[in-house]
Amino acid sequence: MGLKLSILDQSPIGEQETAEEAFRNTVELAKKAEQLGYHRFWVSEHHDSEYLAGSSPEVLIAYLLAHTQRIRIGSGGVMLQHYSPYKVVENFNVLSALAPGRVDLGIGSAPGGFPRSTKALRQGSEPNAKPLEAKLIELEQYLHKRVPEEHPLYGVKASPLPQKPPELYLLGTSISSAQLAAKTGIPYVFAQFINGDEAVIQEALLAYRSQFVSDGRSEPQALMAVSVIVTETDEEAEELWLAADSKHVKIHLESGRTINVKTLESAEEYGRQADEKYTVEVKDSPIIHGSKHAVRQQLLELQERYGLDELIVSLSMKGFSRRLRAYELLQEAFSEQPV
Repeated sequence: MGLKLSILDQSPIGEQETAEEAFRNTVELAKKAEQLGYHRFWVSEHHDSEYLAGSSPEVLIAYLLAHTQRIRIGSGGVMLQHYSPYKVVENFNVLSALAPGRVDLGIGSAPGGFPRSTKALRQGSEPNAKPLEAKLIELEQYLHKRVPEEHPLYGVKASPLPQKPPELYLLGTSISSAQLAAKTGIPYVFAQFINGDEAVIQEALLAYRSQFVSDGRSEPQALMAVSVIVTETDEEAEELWLAADSKHVKIHLESGRTINVKTLESAEEYGRQADEKYTVEVKDSPIIHGSKHAVRQQLLELQERYGLDELIVSLSMKGFSRRLRAYELLQEAFSEQPV
């Protein structure tokens, strides 16, 4: 089985960089990804962040589509819990009409920010908002024009109606998100760079494949998003990995929710804004690192272990030129020895 390689870029704002520079870097990376032959290029959604510029993926996707010709461009992902499914489909239908066959709609289940930004995003929303599952099902119905007659909004169309609608994906880090993707019959992306627990990954992918509900045209597609450091030598990559000191930090709130963040400081700020008791769990982040050949081997092992159709790579490396070179090295490794 061949391995498709794709990219998730979070538009990081480096030290002494501006948001404008971060976006210029993302555009250049998308163009380079297309040149190198990567399958797709996704951008993320984060709010109230000093370090990540991408708060509106649909706007950024439109710009990236205009600056590329062939590569698929999409969201990794839109935080649907904040928005109207109808409006999200309209946004992505516009993109799909502008760039037929090139648009992906990845849906994320995380809040994408702190409680304060979540409140800001949901101002004016109904007090008893629908759960993510109901919103995802409704979004899929609008996307494929199959809103049932018993739906209170039956007959409404998410215009425009492109000939090739965006491809829908669900991103997650848990067994429950895998089960939701299976129930909806859509491709599933496990974000291993957020949750590297092998037992959870195995159970989630097993649940996804065994519980998948097909409409007769679809079948399970399991993808994984991973964090990578790739350099000219194993020694250099090891130094960067040690310097990164990357952690998985989970906040367990008294209300029962679990939130993933990147730093202990972020966890403490989230707990403060949530205004409820919480505990914090910290683990080392499973960053794949090494020379291009070492990283290639690790990615192939992941593919075999979990039966993956595709890997989406996010670079844990500071400096635009270093990230650009890393994507070149990774593609070189797979080009030299076809999988």
